[in-house]
Amino acid sequence: MLRQMQLIRSFEEAVRNLYSGGMIPGLVHLCAGQEAVAVGVCSLLNSDDMIASNHRGHGHCLAKGTDVGRMMAEVMGRRTGYGLGRGGTLHIFDATHGNLGTTGIVGGGIPLAAGAALAAKRNGRSQVAAAFFGDGALNQGLMFEVMNMAAIWKLPVLFVCENNGFGEFTAIEDVTAGVNPVVRGQAFDIPSETVDGMDVIAVRAAAEEAITRARTGGGPSFLICNTYRYGGHHVGDKQDYKDDDEAKAWRLKDPIERLGRRLIEFNLATEEKISAQQAEVDAEVHTAIDAAKAAPFPAGEDLRAYLYA
Repeated sequence: MLRQMQLIRSFEEAVRNLYSGGMIPGLVHLCAGQEAVAVGVCSLLNSDDMIASNHRGHGHCLAKGTDVGRMMAEVMGRRTGYGLGRGGTLHIFDATHGNLGTTGIVGGGIPLAAGAALAAKRNGRSQVAAAFFGDGALNQGLMFEVMNMAAIWKLPVLFVCENNGFGEFTAIEDVTAGVNPVVRGQAFDIPSETVDGMDVIAVRAAAEEAITRARTGGGPSFLICNTYRYGGHHVGDKQDYKDDDEAKAWRLKDPIERLGRRLIEFNLATEEKISAQQAEVDAEVHTAIDAAKAAPFPAGEDLRAYLYA
């Protein structure tokens, strides 16, 4: 799990630099700080289990097994990417690893995951699906519609809210009624829990219980993972709306440093081993960047590839 979180952080920092250097088109939304949620949940999913992500989805993709090289190529708009470089960061789809895709629609992954869970149940498969979404999606009507159906039909689906406290540039308390969003799942009799989303061990423990429930016919679960995005809504956002002291306090809970300290405390790793592992993942990301830079952009004839009418 530590390696996965290190890889996600390294990938995100590389993307930040590439975007700032004009190497990535459009907007990019980074998840640095939120790695524990993606890794804690996906570390328990099988290769044929499914996830549906969102606009801040690099971490979910990598945690589920998406290839670093092909994903970097897609983000950089190169033909060797998952969508021939045409979809970019907001449309990364990887069927091989059960990744139903990132999306620019707020809460757009929620019905996709529930639909995949419905298909798995109707076909008698033991797969589960997880939908990752931010706190901004808590006010989307489709979330309530899907939760209702998932509860009635006891679908094997996890609703995983990464509550980083901000929907784009607005604090959650300014737009979301109610003192605790976890009650929104409880309203449908869905087992619901608030989790420390900066602690990968805590996320994994909550996810294990939810996944076991889903696989054994117990239906959906709802996890509110309280976490923090270190960056803004997108790269370039100056984050004038954030409180400096609050941001510093969240940094002290950094999920990577936290797990590293725990591993050292229990003599499961050393600082040298953790640093060497970080160097490995940095090299892996740099190799992916070099390969993407050497790859061509999509050609005109690629425009109609995989389009059906």
